Amino acid sequence: MTDAADPTVTLRRLRGSIDNIDAALIHLLAERFKATQQVGVLKAEHGMPPSDPAREEQQIARLRRLASDADLDPEFAEKWFNFVVAEVIRHHTAAAEGA
Repeated sequence: MTDAADPTVTLRRLRGSIDNIDAALIHLLAERFKATQQVGVLKAEHGMPPSDPAREEQQIARLRRLASDADLDPEFAEKWFNFVVAEVIRHHTAAAEGA
C-alpha cells in the first residue's frame, strides 16, 4: 500500500500541517497583542479612549475584503476580529486604569 492509498498517512500529514499553522497563528497573535498593548499604554498616557469605533469599522471592512479575496467567509473574519478587539479593549481599559 502506498502513502497515497493509506488514509492514515494522509491524515497524519494533514494534521501535521494544521498543527504547524496553529503554532504560527499563536505566534502571530502574540506579536499582535504586543503591539496592541503598546497602543493601550500610549492611549492611557494621553487620555485617549480604549476603543476607536471608526478604526474598528475600517478594519472590519478591510478584513472582510481580505477574507473574501482569500476564499474565507467574511462573516467568520468579522467574528474573529470582534473577538480579538474585545480582548484588546480589555487590555486598553486595564492600562488606562493603571495609568
